[in-house]
Amino acid sequence: MDNISAGSNDIDSFVKPYLIPEASAELNMNLESMARGFAVTDDRIRIIIKEFHKSMKVGLEHDNKDALPMIPTFVNRRPTGKETGSFLALDLGGTNLRVCQVSLNGDTTYQLLQQKFTITPEAKESRLWDFVAECVAVFLEEHDLHPPQGRRVIPCGYTFSFPIFQTGISTGNLSMWNKGFSVPNSVGRDVVNLTQSAFQRHHVPVEIVAVVNDTVGTLMTSAYSFPDTQMGIIFGTGTNAAYWERLDNIGKWAGDRHGEMVVNLEWGAFDNTALVLPYTMHDNKLNRKSSNHGLQVYEKMISGLFLGEVTRNAILALVDQRLIFCGRSSEILNKSYTFDTAYMSEIVSDDSSDLSATKTVLESTLDLPPTTLTDRKAVKNVCNMIGTRSVRLSAAAMCAVLLSRPELLKSSVSVGIDGSMYQFYPDFEKNLYDVSRTFLGKDFVDNRLALRLAKDGSGVGAAIVAMTVDNDRKHVA
Repeated sequence: MDNISAGSNDIDSFVKPYLIPEASAELNMNLESMARGFAVTDDRIRIIIKEFHKSMKVGLEHDNKDALPMIPTFVNRRPTGKETGSFLALDLGGTNLRVCQVSLNGDTTYQLLQQKFTITPEAKESRLWDFVAECVAVFLEEHDLHPPQGRRVIPCGYTFSFPIFQTGISTGNLSMWNKGFSVPNSVGRDVVNLTQSAFQRHHVPVEIVAVVNDTVGTLMTSAYSFPDTQMGIIFGTGTNAAYWERLDNIGKWAGDRHGEMVVNLEWGAFDNTALVLPYTMHDNKLNRKSSNHGLQVYEKMISGLFLGEVTRNAILALVDQRLIFCGRSSEILNKSYTFDTAYMSEIVSDDSSDLSATKTVLESTLDLPPTTLTDRKAVKNVCNMIGTRSVRLSAAAMCAVLLSRPELLKSSVSVGIDGSMYQFYPDFEKNLYDVSRTFLGKDFVDNRLALRLAKDGSGVGAAIVAMTVDNDRKHVA
């Protein structure tokens, strides 16, 4: 967080680290204004947590377009870590499709055989379901996998990383596309049916018995190894979370009110009207040009798909005022989504005296004209202020969910987390812990909170849920 105190509430502490002594007064004035716009003070986080709780409460009571969706997932059985068997899982994310065979060992450990397929632009725009079926067929053939003895199909768990409204453990209607997808004739339809129909067209002997969100999968994977897991989070291409909620708190749940159920928050939709979030002109530029304009505003402020684009917008705002790069840009930088969030990671972690790694990104990768050290410092500071906003907003949401179940904070709590931001963005995990101390308490964070990487967790979790569903079917039969 580059000299910003984790427990900071003074707006100046979000400004001073980004001023450059040798820079012009005009550049520093713009950096100061920019830093103030991206600042997330402790008081701002308290307001966000309060609004988060209001939105969660409304969403648990009834569906409301202005509240968090709070979707019941029909997952109501915690894994024990003793489950055994091999199950197929599909994990459809924003960038890749993973096809996995998961073997649960019964001792909180598992083996994973998997193959990753990059989702093509054509699949994102039109033929996604057939693409999924073709990839599964390749996986089955290459690994010589067949239905179990006496069965015609292989039972499968399906991690579907897009907003769906679930009507059962194996049915879910697509609410909307995000992450750059726009497949027609899909919104409002059952994604399991759409995928299963493609399996039939391609003669793939697989039956989807459970559909879960990627955060639910992450939660269940972490819970298989760490039974005190209360929450699963994705901080990656997109962001979302799921947590265990008491059924008697889910007012809109029409079934049995005893016990608990995993609830999918779809928290990327928090505060779409930007009443409490630190919304800037650079966010607005991204938002008005995006395919889901006005939606997933929170996600656009913190997730890997969008951070680089917000940063590109902010850098170009300085270029347009001729404050950096002598007012020049490049064809690459002028195109949307060319400033990858991975570049931010490289630049933020560049501690060389001449910012040589930053120079390489700007001049070699982005084809900008020769840059000065002041140019590079300005770019690094812009990356830092936007990255700091991301992690502080991420921590705010995590704290809000944990504080909604205060009784849990008396015991140890694990949070399963997956995603590229959590894994690769510099100091992301450390800063989550640091910010959380202010709002969850130092004693709890230092002694009872464990953030655990649930790597590839969304696929393993789907297999665990599929196993419980398949076992329940056997018992019914």
